[in-house]
Amino acid sequence: MSRPGPVLRVLGVDPGLTRCGVGVVEVTPDRRARMVAVTVVRTPSDMALEQRLVLIAAGIAEQIEEHHPDAVAVERVFAQANVRTVMGTAQASGLALHAAAVRGIPVGLHTPSEVKAAVTGYGNADKKQVQAMIARVLGLAEAPKPADAADALALAVCHAWRLGAPDQVGVQSGSLTPAQRAWRDAQAGTGGRTASSPLARAAAAAASAGRSGTGAQRAASGTSAAAPVDAASQRGSSGASAAAPVDAASQRGSSVASAAARRLGA
Repeated sequence: MSRPGPVLRVLGVDPGLTRCGVGVVEVTPDRRARMVAVTVVRTPSDMALEQRLVLIAAGIAEQIEEHHPDAVAVERVFAQANVRTVMGTAQASGLALHAAAVRGIPVGLHTPSEVKAAVTGYGNADKKQVQAMIARVLGLAEAPKPADAADALALAVCHAWRLGAPDQVGVQSGSLTPAQRAWRDAQAGTGGRTASSPLARAAAAAASAGRSGTGAQRAASGTSAAAPVDAASQRGSSGASAAAPVDAASQRGSSVASAAARRLGA
């Protein structure tokens, strides 16, 4: 299936036994993305495991055959306290990896934190924030439901924006498909911008503005080089706990994310 221009088509898979999200997006070198398709492959919990895997494999294969992606992105399985859940996720993930490998399609694995950071600019974003931002990035009136569908699309967008990162599987320069090479070359022509999302760029701008304001306040108050020592002494005498910096960091991250969201909504 031919597509005009250097457009990269990525199929994302949010693996799971009960619900396996599959989403397809197209991304241009200027990082504009549009949704091509999204679906959720479902299997009943009372079905035999091997039969559930057959259904999931067939569902993933059907989407690959229909949409002919240039790359496949799969959520990287990580340790969980619930062993049954992580086992089911790993089994569904293996089916997606196999479906791509037998067709010679490059695969990328991404952790949930990487996907959240790519789409929202904040690695600890919650599911609602991810859903809201993926809808905005793709120009949708609302996020696809259930969450597995939105997560699959977020994985696909994340992979396209991170193409060429060192943690990719099978996406070395020598194994890029013609479409991927054209997309990469066209992307290089845009000035080599980093793979940050709109919210990430707004967050960085908000953080920069905050740092500039703080610096101006320090200059106006005539703070001397000895001031940090005095401030440290004051903090020590006030009995501040060691956990305080962690709480402050969390507050700053939350403030930056909020400011960025307001900028995009303006």
